[in-house]
Amino acid sequence: MTVNEIEKALRAAFPNAEIVVEDLAGDGNHFACEVVSDVFRGLPRVKQHKLVYDAFGDRVGTELHALAVKTRAPE
Repeated sequence: MTVNEIEKALRAAFPNAEIVVEDLAGDGNHFACEVVSDVFRGLPRVKQHKLVYDAFGDRVGTELHALAVKTRAPE
């Protein structure tokens, strides 16, 4: 996947979120994202991260090799 494809998947799942995606190693295999959304308010971090991974369906571990996830609700 590319940075744009990752961002597109996240925007579809979290339309009103602040989203930042970066290619950590410049190799197209190791990414990081930060998603700031009201959806996360009151949820434990594990559940927040699960929602992010759910946005990619079965592409995690195949098309999407490594994704470091940071989530939070807006302040």
